[in-house]
Amino acid sequence: MTKSRPETGLQLFSTVTDEGRIELSLRPVPVPQPGDDEVIIRVEASPINPSDLGLLLSVADATQLTTANGVTSAPIPLHLQRLVAARKGTPLPIGNEGAGTVIEAGAAPAAQALLGKTVSLAGGQMYAQYRRAKAQDCLELPAGVSAEAGASSFVNPMTTLGMIGTMRKEGFSGLVHTAAASNLGQMLVKLTQAEGIPLVNIVRSEAQAKLLRGIGATHVVDSTADGFPAALSHAIEQTGAFLAFDAIGGGRLAGQILQAMETAAGRDKPYNVYGTTQKKQVYIYGGLNTGPTELTRSFGFSWNVGGWLLTPYLQAAGSTEIARMRQFVRDHIRDIFASTYTARISLHDVLNPAMIAKFYQRATGEKYLITPAA
Repeated sequence: MTKSRPETGLQLFSTVTDEGRIELSLRPVPVPQPGDDEVIIRVEASPINPSDLGLLLSVADATQLTTANGVTSAPIPLHLQRLVAARKGTPLPIGNEGAGTVIEAGAAPAAQALLGKTVSLAGGQMYAQYRRAKAQDCLELPAGVSAEAGASSFVNPMTTLGMIGTMRKEGFSGLVHTAAASNLGQMLVKLTQAEGIPLVNIVRSEAQAKLLRGIGATHVVDSTADGFPAALSHAIEQTGAFLAFDAIGGGRLAGQILQAMETAAGRDKPYNVYGTTQKKQVYIYGGLNTGPTELTRSFGFSWNVGGWLLTPYLQAAGSTEIARMRQFVRDHIRDIFASTYTARISLHDVLNPAMIAKFYQRATGEKYLITPAA
């Protein structure tokens, strides 16, 4: 066993207090000795994903952040405190995924093979300077691929693959995607191009539309433009995309998509009081709009709206399929699944209210990268 680990390292925690606040703090934690089949990773890059924000600040009022004695906190509105009651008093580590260098390895051959290598990991607790992990859970990045380039190799890439897997399992042949100019959305554009799958991209500005067209997207519709419903139904008719993945969640968009699908399916068909028989599905997988999902029923009776998350999909897919997906990501980390970042910040920056205000906007196309080892 080769040893170069320190005794302790900093790690970020989020805690719900008895007083109804969320507190963010950096704490020194022991860096444990790895078991035979384990490694110690010096974490060099970890992205801030929407799912990380859900644990970081949860339902706290991010407009009222304050910092004192190295702790940043915000109040939780009284009517929302019941949603986080189970968290009260328990410091929770943050960070779904990241990448870094293996600095120590256990005696097992699989662990020793990773010593000195750059690996990615999606095991949680990644907003930390060091992370112990099973060797089998690490994805060795190709030679020449940095930790930064591999930091976002799980959540977004595996989500796009899961979307396509869902499409195929449920008998659809095309996709509609909202908030489509996001990091994930850009990956989905490139992936569907490679797979020959028609994709309708819904964005919220002409600048976002231009960005997607610049990487080859064919069907891009701006939800803020005049004539949006007609443009959307036309794109769905052209592509046959009757399955949608919606990152917005709240508001009218899910219902508008179902209406556009019904309009596309019913074009030049006889009127039926029950609507068309075309199966229409919208999966909500995000909450950029935290308000109620509004459905004005004008799209017949052959439709479904449900929730979709990556973890349940992977649990149902099984180990063989997961291994295939991970290998596909590794093979395409430089092209289809390449990520870009708005800014690189330190662990200490995550406690800065001004910085939190920037990344908490969750602006489409903006992605922040934490560099714990810096």
